[in-house]
Amino acid sequence: MMYRIVSAWEQTVAKLEAALEENRFVECGASQEKAVGWTAPRGDEHGPLVEVVAGQWILKLMVEVKVLPGTVVKRKAEEQIQHIEATTGRKPGKKESREIREDARLALLPLAFTKQSTVLVWIDPQAKTLVLSAGSQARADEVMTCLIKAMDGLSVQLINTQMSPAAAMSVWLSTKEAPQSFSVDRECELKAADESKAVVRYTRHPLDTDEVSQHIANGKVPTRLAMTWNDHVSFVLTEALQLKKVAVLDVVFEGAGAAGDGKEDGFDTDVAIATGELRKLIPDLLDALGGEVVPA
Repeated sequence: MMYRIVSAWEQTVAKLEAALEENRFVECGASQEKAVGWTAPRGDEHGPLVEVVAGQWILKLMVEVKVLPGTVVKRKAEEQIQHIEATTGRKPGKKESREIREDARLALLPLAFTKQSTVLVWIDPQAKTLVLSAGSQARADEVMTCLIKAMDGLSVQLINTQMSPAAAMSVWLSTKEAPQSFSVDRECELKAADESKAVVRYTRHPLDTDEVSQHIANGKVPTRLAMTWNDHVSFVLTEALQLKKVAVLDVVFEGAGAAGDGKEDGFDTDVAIATGELRKLIPDLLDALGGEVVPA
């Protein structure tokens, strides 16, 4: 997900590091259902929370949740309710049953498994772009809430373009012509705009066919389209201007070892290559969509 930073850029790495440190990730406590906090992008336990590589800032937000199936809670609560009925001869009312279920949930939390997920944040101070590796808007909103809390005065807007991705993808598929610097790959999803909500998906299938054009002529709208930029980066463009399945292709990594800084983890090289390619891809994609709508 791509955002434009619309506020004045006054943040320093040191200031941001100090702000993130106040919310460094700590694992869930015994009775805690969810924990959210910043963790070292490089993976070191006590490493810095802001990594700067070739002028690009990298952060990582960690989210941990307790996995507690509702059926397990319900079963434990039912056991307690049955015990009360058997020993007292009365059936707990609605309010008491709710309290019993809540007590059962709290009692089971320390035994629950935990599930961790991370979201990478890439900030390009020069281009004033902010990119998240979030897979949903809800998770992106969670990350942005934490970022705005840490970066006083930060204001961003989702990047918007003159032509919607759906309209542009319709043109590219109908005319069988990809925009300059891009090629259309072999994956696509089309959805009907009418009440039928019909969906057609192509996987590992040529898209420069009359069949695809006919679907669009009949009113189906592209919602996902696999593309490659400059033979360097493959991705799936969505109707919401999100990039899915982003992959830097092997040709980019040829000779990349010589560009490293000697650090064994390869973190700096990977970040420099990925952000270096995406810094060129994003402007080309925005141009292919008619240009960016300048924030007011």
